[in-house]
Amino acid sequence: MNPLFVGIDVSSKNNVAYLMKPDGTKHSSFSMQNNLGGAKLLSERIVSALSSLQLCDVVIGLEATSIYGNSLVYALREDGSLGRFQRKIHVLNPKQVKKFKEVYQDLPKNDWVDAFVIADHLRFGRITKEVYMDDYRYQALRTLTRARFDVIQNLTREKQRFANYLFLKCSVMAQDKDIKNTSATTIALMEHFETVDDLANADLDQLTAFITEIGRGRFTDPDATAKAVQAAARGSYRLPKTVNDTVNQAMSVSIAAMRALKEQVKVLDKAIEQQFEIVPNTLTSIPGIGKAYSAGIIAEIGNIQRFDSQASVAKFAGLVWHKNQSGNFEAEHSQMIKSGNRYLRYYLMEAANSVRRCDSEFRRYYDLKFKEVNKY
Repeated sequence: MNPLFVGIDVSSKNNVAYLMKPDGTKHSSFSMQNNLGGAKLLSERIVSALSSLQLCDVVIGLEATSIYGNSLVYALREDGSLGRFQRKIHVLNPKQVKKFKEVYQDLPKNDWVDAFVIADHLRFGRITKEVYMDDYRYQALRTLTRARFDVIQNLTREKQRFANYLFLKCSVMAQDKDIKNTSATTIALMEHFETVDDLANADLDQLTAFITEIGRGRFTDPDATAKAVQAAARGSYRLPKTVNDTVNQAMSVSIAAMRALKEQVKVLDKAIEQQFEIVPNTLTSIPGIGKAYSAGIIAEIGNIQRFDSQASVAKFAGLVWHKNQSGNFEAEHSQMIKSGNRYLRYYLMEAANSVRRCDSEFRRYYDLKFKEVNKY
């Protein structure tokens, strides 16, 4: 196979393409807008080059640049004029392209050079699988599950921010492992009591009734919980009134943000559930793996048949550990590569942890492995 190699450097406004002949010599390079008209111009130039060189195959590559290349990939895949040729489209890891560029000495950094490097990288081969786009159901599901991932990350950061404010306002409560920093009860207490002194001096019966109501019966001993909360308040630092007021204001904003993010998660979970109904799967039959985690895994993997083995899936997710060996030495500890699909890695790890919590057999196995080592 002697294909035409097309390297594309993508940006928000303009794309630069470098068309390389099978022998590595330049055919042409040009710039086009990152819109539908630019995509049509690119496909026309590619078809023209294939026709003039009498080639039947084309390999197209671009770096993964957030969202800026996604629509271009869709356009190239759906283009009817390119459909007459055998084409492969690769979305490359920027780190992979950067490492390849280091082979060349003294190359400047600009869009034209970057497009050439991508094309040459395609020519040398040994690149990742071509982008999987055989079923748009997976693409639609992926949009939702990745949006959910981003919201969860924002929610995690907001919870940490609230925990910091909690330490300022009621330090011992933030330190107590038995009191969850971002639980509904803790949040309600921080909203209800203006200062630590108000909480420390509150009537115990009224505090117990408040915790019972807010906890909705989840506390087996509300009276003991109330005493623990009050003891934490009494042992906490006291803030000057001006500082305490500003902490309350910042905490109020953080609470509102957490509630808004939780509502967004609910909306996305409902949309994911609707989209997930048209995708056949058996993952939800596993105890602990609900529709959100199943959808996240399936959306990123797509058709499992495109992977050669379980090891290929693990590498795709970045769940592979570097090997550090020389001569008779082999390192006992090594780092996870984490260069794979971070969304798939997140959903696989969250699902595995959920299975550990929900399935007694897996929980026993996890505890057994955990106790085998004293460091990790």
